[in-house]
Amino acid sequence: MRRRPVVIAPLEHMERGAGKNQNSRLCFLALLSAFFWILLLYFHFVVLGGHSVDESITLNPEDGPVNLPVVRKFAPSRVVDAPKIDVKSIREPPKPVDREPKFTAKPEIQTFPFVKALKTVENKSDPCGGRYIFVHDLPSRFNEDMLKECKSLSLWTNMCKFTTNAGLGPPLENVEGVFSDTGWYATNQFAVDVIFSNRMKQYDCLTKDSSIAAAFFVPFYAGFDIARYLWGYNISTRDRASLDLVNWLEKRPEWGIMGGRDHFLVAGRITWDFRRLSEEERDWGNKLLFLPAAKNMSMLVVESSPWNANDFGIPYPTYFHPAKDSDVFIWQDRMRKLERKWVFSFAGAPRPDNPKSIRGQIIDQCKNSKVCKLLECDFGESKCHSPSSIMQMFQSSLFCLQPQGDSYTRRSAFDAMLAGCIPVFFHPGSAYTQYTWHLPKNFTRYSVFIPEDDIRKRNISIEERLAQISPEQLKLMQEEVISMIPRLVYADPRSKLETLKDAFDVSVQAIINKVTKLRKDIIEGHTNDNFIEENSWKYELLEDGQREVGPHEWDPFFSKPKDGDSGDTSAEAAKNSWKNEQRDKS
Repeated sequence: MRRRPVVIAPLEHMERGAGKNQNSRLCFLALLSAFFWILLLYFHFVVLGGHSVDESITLNPEDGPVNLPVVRKFAPSRVVDAPKIDVKSIREPPKPVDREPKFTAKPEIQTFPFVKALKTVENKSDPCGGRYIFVHDLPSRFNEDMLKECKSLSLWTNMCKFTTNAGLGPPLENVEGVFSDTGWYATNQFAVDVIFSNRMKQYDCLTKDSSIAAAFFVPFYAGFDIARYLWGYNISTRDRASLDLVNWLEKRPEWGIMGGRDHFLVAGRITWDFRRLSEEERDWGNKLLFLPAAKNMSMLVVESSPWNANDFGIPYPTYFHPAKDSDVFIWQDRMRKLERKWVFSFAGAPRPDNPKSIRGQIIDQCKNSKVCKLLECDFGESKCHSPSSIMQMFQSSLFCLQPQGDSYTRRSAFDAMLAGCIPVFFHPGSAYTQYTWHLPKNFTRYSVFIPEDDIRKRNISIEERLAQISPEQLKLMQEEVISMIPRLVYADPRSKLETLKDAFDVSVQAIINKVTKLRKDIIEGHTNDNFIEENSWKYELLEDGQREVGPHEWDPFFSKPKDGDSGDTSAEAAKNSWKNEQRDKS
C-alpha cells in the first residue's frame, strides 16, 4: 500500500517569503541609521568646524619675513565671523575667534616686520633666541675718530691715557694691598662710551640679520662728542654730530622697523649735558635728547632725568674690571671678612655756593663724631683723587654717606658698594629712581635713606640714626651689597664672565626686555594713553603688571622746574659737574 506524501509546500513557501520580507526591513533600518549618523557627523565636523585653521603650522627662525594677522580693537559692534584666510599665504595661524562675548572687535589683518625676531625665542636649540643685537656700522667720525683726538676730549684732563686698555685706563698697582693683584684700573668716570662699545664687540649674540634682532645698538660716543664742545663753542657746533647721526640713522632700513624705538645708544655723562632747553648760545649742552628721532631711542646715561622717558641710568664705572668669574668671587669673599673700624665715612667737598646743599652739615657731623672717617676733597692735591685712599676708607667703614654731588648722582656710591660699604642716601634721585635695572626696588635691603630735610631743618644726628640698626639687620644689608657687586661693575671688555652678569649684561637684557614688551603690546593692540612723561620716575618703580601711577611719598623731591628755570636740577648742575672735572686732572 503506497503511503500518501505529506503536503507542506504552501507553508514552506509562506515561511520563506516571510523571511525575505523581514530581511529587507532590517536592511532598510540599518541604511536609515547609517545615513542618520553620517548626517550628524557631517554637521558636527563640517558645518560647526568649518572655521578652524590648521594649527600645525610652525615658524622656523630661518624662514623669511612673516605676515602676522592681528585683530585690532575698535569700538564694540555686533558679533561678526572671522574673515576667511588663505593659510597657504601665511606661516602663523590667526588667533581663534572668541564666540563667548556679546561684542567683538572687527578684525583687521596687519603685518609687523619684527615678528620673526620675536619668534626666534621659540627655537630651543638656539641659545641666542630672543637676544640678538644688531650693531650699526657707523662712519668713524661718530666714534673712533674721537679717540684719535683724545687730547681734545676734556678741557682739563688728558683723556688719552683713559681711553687705553679698551677704555679702562692704565692699570693700578696694588702697592698698599687695597686692590686685587689684577683687574684694577685708573678708570675715568666718564669713560662708559668706549667701555660699553668694546664690551658689545664681545657680545655672544651679535647678528647682521636685522630681521631677527631683538634690539639695535648705535655705537655713537655721545659723551665724548659733547665733552669736546661744552666750553667756548656755539650751539651749531655742539649739535652738529647729533644731527648728522639722526640723519644717517633715518636713512637706514633698520630704522624703519619701529621708527627707532628698538634702538639704543650709550653716553657716559649725565643727561643734562644732552638736554639744552633753548636755542640761546648761553644755554648749556646740546639738544640730542630733545631731537624727535632721539625721543624714540633709548639712551643709557650715568644719570637720567626723572621727568623724561627716553633715558635710563646705568652705573658709573668703578676701578674694578674683572676678567673672569673667580676675580669677582675672591673679591666678594675678601669684603665679607674685613674688619670695619669706622661706623660711617664721607669723602667729598662742601658746596658753599649752593644754599640747598647739606654737605656742610654732613662734614660737621662727621668731624664731631668719634666713629666717622672724613676725606675732605677740594682743589689741588687731595687723597680724594687717590683710588687707593678712597677704597681703603670705604673698606674700613660700615656705612658710606652719599649726598647729592653737583647733580643727583655720584660715582662714589658705586666705589662704596664695591667695597662692601652700605650707602646712605639723602635724595631718592641719587640711586633709587636712577638705577632701577641694577639695584633692588626695595631700597631698605641694601641702603639707608635719610631725607635731606632731616639734616637741613631738623638737625637729625646721622650717628644716632645708624645706631638704631640692629647687628642682625646690618649683616643682612652688608651681604646684600656684596652680592650686588657683579651687577655694578663692567667686566674687562677684552674677556667675558662665564656665569655672572655684569653691568653691561644687565643693561643689554633690560633693553631687550623693553623692546620685546613694546613689540608685544603693538601686536596685541595695547596702548598706554594715560602715560604722563613728567612722572617717568614713578613708572620705573612700578611692579610687574602695573601701568598706572598715583601720588608718591617722594613727590616733594621731584618738583619739575618751569621752562627756563632749570637752575638747581639741570644746566647749573651740569656746569658744576663739568667744572669739577678739573679736580681729577693728572
